[in-house]
Parts: sequence; C-alpha cells; structure tokens
Amino acid sequence: MPTWTALTHTAGQARAEALALACEEVLEPEPVGTGVFEIEDGKDRWEVGIYFTDPPDEVALALLAAAHEAEPFVTSELPEVDWVSKVRRELTPVRAGRFYVHGSHDADTIPDGVEPLWIEAAMAFGTGHHGTTKGCLEAADRLAVEGFQPHRIADIGCGTAVLAMGAARLWPVTVLASDIDEVAVDTAAANVIANGLDGRVICMQAMGFDHPTLDEAAPFDLVFANILKQPLIDLAPDMARHVTPGGRIILSGLLTDQADEVVAAYAAQDFELQRRDDLGEWSTLTMRRQ
Repeated sequence: MPTWTALTHTAGQARAEALALACEEVLEPEPVGTGVFEIEDGKDRWEVGIYFTDPPDEVALALLAAAHEAEPFVTSELPEVDWVSKVRRELTPVRAGRFYVHGSHDADTIPDGVEPLWIEAAMAFGTGHHGTTKGCLEAADRLAVEGFQPHRIADIGCGTAVLAMGAARLWPVTVLASDIDEVAVDTAAANVIANGLDGRVICMQAMGFDHPTLDEAAPFDLVFANILKQPLIDLAPDMARHVTPGGRIILSGLLTDQADEVVAAYAAQDFELQRRDDLGEWSTLTMRRQ
C-alpha cells in the first residue's frame, strides 16, 4: 500500500502540537498518523509529519500551515519498501567496549571474548549504531572495569533495552527498564527473552520514574537515560530523588553543544561530572551524585 507524507517545520512545541491536532481534526482524507519531533539544533524548531494512505489535500495543508505560522508542507509519496528488512540487511555489528551488538544475520560472526547482544531492527530506538547508544555501552563497560558495583540499576527511556541488557551482563543484578512507548516496551521485552535475560531485565511502560515498581526499587546505584536534551533536563530533580548518594548516572541523547546545559541542570541537583565522551556530534555524560 503506498504512503504519502507531508512534512513542515515551525517554532515551538505548542505551535507544532496544535498544527498536528488541527490536521487530525479537519483534513480529508484523514491522516493515518501524525508525529511531532524536536529538531535537535538548539533553536526550538519542531517538525510536524502527517501520514496518509491516500493523496493528501495540498490546498488544505497549505491553509493549515499558514494559519499556524509554519513553513509550507512538503508532500511526497513513499515507495513500498520493507524498511525493517532493509535496515536489517544494512546494519553491521558494532563493538562498544566488551559488547558486540549484532542482528540474527550476523550471529555467526561473534568473535571470542565479547559479550554479544542480539538486537534486531525494529520500531524502537537502540541498535548500537547510534553514537548515543554506543557511548552509553562504553561508559557502562568502563565503570565495570573500574570496579564499580551497583546493586540497583534502571534504564529510563529504554527503547530496545540494549543498555539494560548490557548492564545485566556486566553486573549480577535485576535491571528495571522503562519506556513511555508501548511498542518500545514490547520490543524490549522480546529482546530480553531473545538474549536469555528473562527475569534479569524487567520491562515496564512508564514516563520517567513514574511506576510503582521503580518507586519501590529506588534509590538506584546506576541509572541510564538515553533520551533527548529537554527531557533529560526535566528529569534532573526526579533523578536526584531516585539515585543514591555516590550513585552514577549515564546520560545521552544530546548533541555536543547541548552537553554543558545538561551538566548544569544536574549540577544544580548535586551531581558532578566524572567524564564526558563525544562520538561524532553526540555526547555521553557519566555523572556521580555527591
């Protein structure tokens, strides 16, 4: 079935969300989905994506864009491609510290002396190829080499649960993994079983730490949060309430020019920066609660 997209950009989250809602309410043919995403360039620019199975009404789109002070929509028809299969074929294994992140098509390439993590291309973030995921795995591996021994670990915004599973391979504890997205939680749970970690990694749907299981397990000695700059900043006070004194946090999902702002937000909550690692345009922060 062919798919059409209509994309635009506008300033500010509220304006972007209002435009997406208006498209859902008034467009004919109706869109099958909408998406609002922050463009991580530090300029508070947002992308609005509208998706259709029938050709969209470009006049109506133009009027909506003008009414919401957005750029004109750019529409296009997408080819019929099995994107998961395509990505699966093109993803090559990744080395991150002691970890070897691979898909099923590379299961016969696992070298000796590594910790393999089997992650398939799916509708959740975290295959190990992105600089943020790789940076977090390397930071966790470094903590283990340094002798850090956490007893309670959480992965907030877990995506595929690759970080939670990596932590479960490094330390003999049960890791709690949460994500706000139901698809991500389902993907994470399937990955946990595929990697033989059922019972070692517990997946749940939650916004941040807002879940009874996370509340009962807190405070944590180690927390991963590989999300985005603003959600990381918003999470800082809650992070302080859920991390034990002396505990570590590994933060990523932020561009190199955003790292100082995130460090400042966490310094205000009595976290000190222990190490910053930049991979390409992405930063990973390892911090300690004082």
